[in-house]
Amino acid sequence: MKKATLHAEKRHKIIITVVFALIALLWVYPVVLVLINSFKLNTYVKTNTFAFPFGELSAGFNNFVKGVTFGNYPFFKSALYSVVITIVSTALILICTAMTGWYIARVDSKFCRIMYLLCVFSMVVPFQMVMFTLSKTADVLKLNTPWTIPIIYLGFGAGLAIFMFVGFVKSVPREIEEAAAIDGCGPVRTFFLIVLPILKPTLISVGILEIMWIWNDYLLPYLVLDRTKYMTIPIHIQYLKGSYGTVDLGATMALILMSIIPVIVFYLTCQKHIIRGVAAGAVKG
Repeated sequence: MKKATLHAEKRHKIIITVVFALIALLWVYPVVLVLINSFKLNTYVKTNTFAFPFGELSAGFNNFVKGVTFGNYPFFKSALYSVVITIVSTALILICTAMTGWYIARVDSKFCRIMYLLCVFSMVVPFQMVMFTLSKTADVLKLNTPWTIPIIYLGFGAGLAIFMFVGFVKSVPREIEEAAAIDGCGPVRTFFLIVLPILKPTLISVGILEIMWIWNDYLLPYLVLDRTKYMTIPIHIQYLKGSYGTVDLGATMALILMSIIPVIVFYLTCQKHIIRGVAAGAVKG
């Protein structure tokens, strides 16, 4: 009986492994398709999409050179703006939402509970519902530059971050902060010297998720930024067009590959922190 049970469990694990392996292949396949087409001549990208870039199909690294040098707007300038927006927005989200999450978790008041519910509710509001009014508001308040758009990202990224920080702080014993208060620490020193180091797992996981979202975001910068002056990488790729609206698909694939490689490497390096941070924040709700 025990032998049959072990055999059934083993078979069950094999089935689960195969199913998840197939799902993983489905997720990886589009990236592989972008990879092989980025080294292929534009004509064959359309006619031999699934073929490997060998022989007459191969364009070598010409697609990468075309993509970087195309048009009057430098690609590396777009990359710089993407880096600045991603870093500043993520830093602003982390510091502000960590403070807010700690305050909501520790101050048991009706106001805090309402604020928490509003933050959670913001996670389910589709961006399309507010994008037109947001664009107008950003123009009026002069938030249409790479240096001010992080304020908008703070508003959209706060919901998930506060939800995770509140869950984690509730799992931390309050006595640690009480001991700091007895030693003479005020709220600010307690947060930065005691609470913030404890929040490290959630800080890392939230930071990774926000970086991946902001780096790949197309719609918000497209609506808000002045595109005659500022472009992020997704916007730059969208403008990779020739005369009469023709698109060099080989060069487009090359730029897409250049834009996704950093975030893929970053995610694979830090994915264990995401799992650890989410699990830590789920101890208490």
